Amino acid sequence: MRRLAALAPIVILAACAPRVHGPAPVSKPVIEQSTSVLIGLTAHDLGVRFGQPSFQVREGVGTKLQWSENGCVLDAYLYPPESGRGVERVMHADSRSPSGADLPIDSCLALMSR
Repeated sequence: MRRLAALAPIVILAACAPRVHGPAPVSKPVIEQSTSVLIGLTAHDLGVRFGQPSFQVREGVGTKLQWSENGCVLDAYLYPPESGRGVERVMHADSRSPSGADLPIDSCLALMSR
């Protein structure tokens, strides 16, 4: 019991001491890509806008269409409606440079429209 009584002032002082935090973690900046201009489009809509895809592959129930032009590689992922019936539509899209480095979709679309 005497030991606990002797530790009480130390515990109280420790509780009142300012807390020192290490440096805040540095996070990698997130590149926002506005894919909203492509979401919901059909393969026909994409073909009208970008021409014939340079690559096309079935991935599970979906389809990946790819265009590569002017230093941009654009991938559009189309999936059927949840009911399984109807036309496939773009649910996700991403873009990159031919070397694989991330490229914002807006920049990619600008390059492709040249």
